[in-house]
Amino acid sequence: MTDAPKDPPDAQEDTDMRDDTTPDQPRANLVHFNPWRDFNDAAPQIDPFGDEPDPEQIASFMEVVFGYCDGLIPVRSFIDKGQGIDGRPHNIWITADETAPEKMATFANWAAREGAAVYVIPGTVAEAGQAKAVDVAQMQAVVVDIDTGDIAAKRAHLERHLGPPTMVVESGGITPEGQRKAHVWWKLTEPAEGGDIARVTRLRGDIAAKVGGDMHFRSAHQPIRVAGSVYYKNSLKTLVRIVELNARLERDLDEFAEAVTDMPPAPDVNLTPDFTTPDKPAVDEVLVTPVRAGGADDWSRFEGASAAIGYFIRLVHEGRLSKSEGWEAICGYNAAMLRPQWPVERLKRESERLWARHVERHGPPLVRLDSAAPAPDEMPTFTLGQLLDHTSPMPADLIGPRVLTPGGLLVLGGAPKVGKSDLLIAWLVHMAAGVPFLGFTPPRALRIFYLQAEIQYHYLRERMQQIGLPPDLIAAARDNLVVPPKLKMLLDAEGSARVAAAVRAAFPDDPLDILCIDPIRNLFDGGPDGGGENDNAAMMFFLKDRVEVLRDHVNPDCGVILVHHTKKLSKHQVKEDPFLALSGASALRGFYTTGLILHRPDEEASERKLEIELRNGPALKPKLVDKVKGQWVEVNPMNERLVRAEQGAKFDAERVRKQDVILALLLDEAAEGRLYTSTQFGAAFENQHGLGSQYTIRDRLSVLATKGFVKFRRDLAEHGYPATRSHFGYLCVEGMRFGRDPVVDDETGEVLAEGEPVLPTHFKCPHSGRAREVENPAVWVYPEGLDE
Repeated sequence: MTDAPKDPPDAQEDTDMRDDTTPDQPRANLVHFNPWRDFNDAAPQIDPFGDEPDPEQIASFMEVVFGYCDGLIPVRSFIDKGQGIDGRPHNIWITADETAPEKMATFANWAAREGAAVYVIPGTVAEAGQAKAVDVAQMQAVVVDIDTGDIAAKRAHLERHLGPPTMVVESGGITPEGQRKAHVWWKLTEPAEGGDIARVTRLRGDIAAKVGGDMHFRSAHQPIRVAGSVYYKNSLKTLVRIVELNARLERDLDEFAEAVTDMPPAPDVNLTPDFTTPDKPAVDEVLVTPVRAGGADDWSRFEGASAAIGYFIRLVHEGRLSKSEGWEAICGYNAAMLRPQWPVERLKRESERLWARHVERHGPPLVRLDSAAPAPDEMPTFTLGQLLDHTSPMPADLIGPRVLTPGGLLVLGGAPKVGKSDLLIAWLVHMAAGVPFLGFTPPRALRIFYLQAEIQYHYLRERMQQIGLPPDLIAAARDNLVVPPKLKMLLDAEGSARVAAAVRAAFPDDPLDILCIDPIRNLFDGGPDGGGENDNAAMMFFLKDRVEVLRDHVNPDCGVILVHHTKKLSKHQVKEDPFLALSGASALRGFYTTGLILHRPDEEASERKLEIELRNGPALKPKLVDKVKGQWVEVNPMNERLVRAEQGAKFDAERVRKQDVILALLLDEAAEGRLYTSTQFGAAFENQHGLGSQYTIRDRLSVLATKGFVKFRRDLAEHGYPATRSHFGYLCVEGMRFGRDPVVDDETGEVLAEGEPVLPTHFKCPHSGRAREVENPAVWVYPEGLDE
């Protein structure tokens, strides 16, 4: 982050000028500075026409940082990175007196010829060779290194809250956004000594934390570049220059500390200090460790409060605590751990700022929903007269007629694989498009959140893409129906908050109309006792403390559809009361406003029956539904058998079988060169292939002729068959060919087919039963309305 060298994690207090290889006493490889010694006569390594050290700026820098100090100034030079050359570090100690600026300028000139940077520890020590944090005896300036983000905005924030700085230095580095990195200095009215040195370093850390600066300056022995020296990095040579200087501006340490405490964090700054580095305490330790004012502990009150507030804010943002619980926890930390406490006003101000920044950085909060819907202060009551006199229009149904009313609860039940989810998806698409479905009518296009918990994403999109609905219907519904993929979650307190956040994100501008949960089993939360969906108490907890609370949170007037499974009951029980089949029926049936049960009256048939029970409207007759050509349709119940339905279905199947056998026999016999009239076919195949007597066969042929499956050919002289006295002629079916002689293309020699085609000349009129001539023998036509 900074141009200055950083502390190794395990060497904050025992390094000498940030060089792990440097012992407490200088080694032979460290050259001690003599202003009159020529260190290097070699040619310069960097562009000789670049910037050179500026003695005037060096003198100004030394006055701001060391003007009131006594002792020795630790100075260091080393080769900056990216130059392709190596060199040894050089450490010197300059006496902090009137000769210090000249000596520093001489050292900077030598370092420039070497291609080396010049750093100082912004404090003085007692003896040469000392450079540890504990060795620093005096410090007279507070500095913050701003090396990331919007440098100009951060400088403006500092000046607005801490006042104009004494000096601003552009260190030479440039951020990825193109702004110049800066060191901002405030000179104190007198040097800090003893315990005040810790106050200065804590102020440096607090300022850096609030503007996103370099946190290494919490250490007293962190070196910094000297203004007026030369910056070398990546073949770039530039002057470390002073861009703002208010030499006479000084600050009292106590007053400045108060200003730092009151300064709010800068925008776009992570306000919680980093307590995860190896040399810093963990948040868990911070939360249980008292911290006193004045820098008496390992971290400041600001650091502790920021960490605690940030920790509890994250819990609230993630939905693990309510806002009231989070605020109570913050106040509890303030009362128990800060000595003395922060004022409540300041604690609230800091918490609100941290919350706003956290939401801005991480998005809308996952606020935990309360455990129950808010109850009105007073119970509303109405007299009979008031109810009789109130004649305003009824609220519009979400799904008419009274199937789903505003704030209502609809339960759709069915056995596994009966098709309830498929039916529901088609229903929801129609409602999202504002189009009626099976007689259920929406007032407009509805906004629907379909919380399904069975199908993963890729299979969900495949299923949606295979919906057999008209394209214009799909287009009208595509933005109004929102469906998440299968998630590993329960609709508990945290899950409810996640769903509420997802609904708000899906429909940020308009309220939700329908919340659909499919199925209950996969999302069920039975409450503290952990009961299942068959437990009535657990079901009531789920309905009241989960479903209703979630509905009231997203939109109290939205309708809820729950998809539920049914228990195994006998057909007689289902017929007597189908809604007893719902699991947890005692609780559900007393709670929902509409119940729907989808079941198969006949397991061998494709039709399903939709039983309907309404609480907010007149009773609706059951619907017989089926899926035809990919779409759900309502079947007219007048067409269904009422007596001996199972036996009748078997007879129907037998008639279809005989039809298939007869048509196949006619095709096969013709291929073998044999054709029949109706009478002869019945006589030939009596009691064969399960066709029954010749009269039964002739009756079936008459039916097939009426339906257009069988037609007739009167003239078969070309095949050696004599004219027939039959009223209709020889039997003919679609695709019939006579014999197996190959039909060869004269030009290519390709075998096109076997046998000669037998085309009809007459057909049986389905109305009069008389023979009529075929208009185009090559086109097989079925009578309108009789084809199957």
